[in-house]
Amino acid sequence: MLKLERGQKLVVATHNAGKLREFKTLLEPFGLELVSAGELDLPEPEETGLTYEENAKIKALAATTASGLWALSDDSGLSVDGLDGDPGIYSARWAGPDKNFDDAMVKVHTSLMEKGAMAPGQRTAAFVAVLCLANPAGETVCFEGRAEGTLVWPPRGNQGFGYDPMFQPKGHMRTFGEMSEAEKHSWSKDKIGLSHRSRAFSEFVKDCCPDD
Repeated sequence: MLKLERGQKLVVATHNAGKLREFKTLLEPFGLELVSAGELDLPEPEETGLTYEENAKIKALAATTASGLWALSDDSGLSVDGLDGDPGIYSARWAGPDKNFDDAMVKVHTSLMEKGAMAPGQRTAAFVAVLCLANPAGETVCFEGRAEGTLVWPPRGNQGFGYDPMFQPKGHMRTFGEMSEAEKHSWSKDKIGLSHRSRAFSEFVKDCCPDD
């Protein structure tokens, strides 16, 4: 199993500022030095995988190869039951080249309306995240987390990013867009996090992070 050390420099394989903020929040207790692939001006690899895990591995391996540092990536998306799992691994692509997630949320909502899916029970969905840690030797390890919920319309809240404003997690009355990062991502060794990323992260911590 791959194991990080306190003070180690780690590339977060993303060009997304929102994801980098989430990783910094989650990794703060472990004394790691984080830098993003965007800050290092690393190229974004083509995501040719057919699963979250495959794409997470592609990104982590590309970042560790280009930087010579250990790399942590994630591949995540929104899987909508009424759309046969779409947009899924193509969640970012539904936002277009400009990453306009307002348009992407409209597309999801419109697609559900076209199927007559208006009741909450017809609008169930899950956020899925797979984290992948890779080292320069090409070794990888992956962890998956899921957050179940319902899609609301219109979107609510301006916190978070992506599809957060239309996703209401199961057992809650507010969307991810209405919750602080601490609410979504807080975790401990004896507490399951709320977000998909924090749930994957809790498994990652057990195996790969230095003792806090």
